[in-house]
Amino acid sequence: MLGVLRIQGALPSAGQVRLLSARLLANKSSTDMTTNRCESSKSPASEHFDIIIGGGGLVGTTLAAALAKNSTLADKKVLLLEGAPELRGFDPSGPYQNRVSAINKNSIELFKSIDAWSHIEAARYKHVKQMQVWESNTDALIQFQHDNFASDVACIIENDLILDAVYARVKDAPNVEILNKARIQCVRLPKDSEGNLSELQLQDGRSFSCDLLIGADGANSVVRKEMNVDVFSLNYDRMGLVATLELGEDACDNSVAWQRFLPNGPVALLPLTDRLSSLVWSTTNEQAKKLQALPPGEFVDALNEAFCRQYPRVELADKAVQTLNSLFGHNASQHQVQYPPRVCGVQDKSRATFPLGFLHASSYVCNGAALVGDAAHRVHPLAGQGVNLGFSDVRHLVESLAAGAYAGFKLGDKQHLIKYERKCLAKNVPIMLGVHGLHTLYSTQFSPVVLLRSLGLQLTQNLPPIKNLFMRGAMGQ
Repeated sequence: MLGVLRIQGALPSAGQVRLLSARLLANKSSTDMTTNRCESSKSPASEHFDIIIGGGGLVGTTLAAALAKNSTLADKKVLLLEGAPELRGFDPSGPYQNRVSAINKNSIELFKSIDAWSHIEAARYKHVKQMQVWESNTDALIQFQHDNFASDVACIIENDLILDAVYARVKDAPNVEILNKARIQCVRLPKDSEGNLSELQLQDGRSFSCDLLIGADGANSVVRKEMNVDVFSLNYDRMGLVATLELGEDACDNSVAWQRFLPNGPVALLPLTDRLSSLVWSTTNEQAKKLQALPPGEFVDALNEAFCRQYPRVELADKAVQTLNSLFGHNASQHQVQYPPRVCGVQDKSRATFPLGFLHASSYVCNGAALVGDAAHRVHPLAGQGVNLGFSDVRHLVESLAAGAYAGFKLGDKQHLIKYERKCLAKNVPIMLGVHGLHTLYSTQFSPVVLLRSLGLQLTQNLPPIKNLFMRGAMGQ
């Protein structure tokens, strides 16, 4: 599902959010205390910046572009440390990439605010007008769309295109410097150094100091480890398999996102063009490796079977769904599952796998440092919310830094950075718990659980106000 339920008008308070985080951390060991500390014998920092972003990627590069675009922060000297080589550019006439994101309305507004959306529009992306999610053990389903398909549920965009669009804005910014192939070796924050500066050293020996160090360096963040915050993390022992798929002639305009919950995990088709879709298949490690190694023809057959196969039914849950529909005056034909277009091919070398897990830092800030994106949180891709949460972090952090700078606060002042943390926790924690809950619910075939989740799915389908809340969550509202 591309969204999770948030009760309207019931946004948790900062105190409730902190209590919830504390409970999540109960009985969990804290982060590995072995931090990569800069030795005091090292040479002093060779250059100072107002802000250093440790890690590029989608979130870190977008943050650099947003900082450069903000009028209050435009005079701040920013260094972006990107571990990858310099981006070669994106070719919109080339083959489609296998890593894509379902971008919601709020993220699109962020791209527009930094003048990156026109770059994406001029290349290629696909509107999602409708979304269908359905069970494999019962007839429960839910369909999302705006009235008369007036607006998009989301847009599917290749990750490399997003990166190319925001990277172009960063390269044009006079106050932003980019260092490629730059990986952080060690970090020293103000609590461990004399003065109020954050310091870091790269693996190549170069050293820098800054007023604010922002960790955008992923789930294994060096910055987060040095902050010494507790981290709640889970390894799902599952893998995500991605691929670029060729569709049959029944695809029509291919504007529907499809997701089916299978016994081993959800499988999803995300539209790319009228005849291409992107696959995200979450399953066991063993099955993911097997699927990746199958010959193309056998892989396509396995995928089509996953969407159309009749799995063992839970009779009690089936009857409960039928009864629920009848209570709302709906017959079976009004809630009939539609099936996705038939897959007829997989593009060469497009299949790849990645591990799935959950991670959440107990705090996003400390004196002289802040976390964004996967450095602060990581979720299952079944809801399509991961990178959107990272872009939401970018928006909240830039707003908080601009307000603080205008009011005279230092960039690394925790007393002001905490406002950013509160905004993010209030948004991220409910979504992350919802996504984790969905993963847990759909990771078992225990009949009572199948009954409860099927009734929940079908009840949401039958109650427009609840369904609209899900859809607004998918759009980041």
